[in-house]
Amino acid sequence: MTGLRIERGGTMILRDVNWCVARGQHWVILGANGSGKTSLLSALTGYLMPTAGELCVLGKTYGQSDWRVLRQQIGLVSSSVRQMMSGDEPALATVASGKFAMINLRGPLGRIDQAKALDLLKQVECAQLAMRPWGVLSQGERQRVLIGRALMAEPRVLILDEPCAGLDPAAREHFLQFLQRLGTQKDSPTLILVTHHVEEMMPVFSHVLILKNGGVLASGRKAAAMTVKNLSRAFEANIKLKTHRGRWILKLTHPAPARRQIL
Repeated sequence: MTGLRIERGGTMILRDVNWCVARGQHWVILGANGSGKTSLLSALTGYLMPTAGELCVLGKTYGQSDWRVLRQQIGLVSSSVRQMMSGDEPALATVASGKFAMINLRGPLGRIDQAKALDLLKQVECAQLAMRPWGVLSQGERQRVLIGRALMAEPRVLILDEPCAGLDPAAREHFLQFLQRLGTQKDSPTLILVTHHVEEMMPVFSHVLILKNGGVLASGRKAAAMTVKNLSRAFEANIKLKTHRGRWILKLTHPAPARRQIL
């Protein structure tokens, strides 16, 4: 995308965003709440029309291509999808529904679709959950099943919109280790992880886009973009940043004083 700008009702939502993702790269979109992460995703998937600039995804330009067809090549895992699932639908059917971009698949599964869905459950390390209903899956299991669902359509890009929200620390770490394994597979789609937690950036992610107030604060390889200066500006705080075994750790150097509790 080049010079992407989105305005609504006199409010600037995204301003002059320049961003290019090359094949083989895995990106993290990082920023505080309200920085423009969700709006950028909505633009990428064709749900938020640009006011100005050029938006190209997988070689297709917005306004010159049918985005409904293009969306079939973009897998999306988000809380909005998770909340729409039927509690009694087996995980196998949930994964298979990704082929048709449907929620709550009805009717029997064909043998080919069933076999492919089962293979994907194995790929996301959840084969044992095939017949288990959605309603009894843990949050971490649901996220993996949704990734399998997104992969059913063989997307070239897989967007993970804050996939660790709601996971306890142990479940989050198991899920992040799974993402690491997924991203290193030979046929892995391009991964785009949206988060505001630097601790969720696994080593497999090669590049970072840091947003602030709807604009690009920094963009590029992790080593260049992940600086104390950039992160302090992004989160408007004095921070300390370090790495440990390829993972990032962020701490406040001058935490805000605790608020007095009024009883």
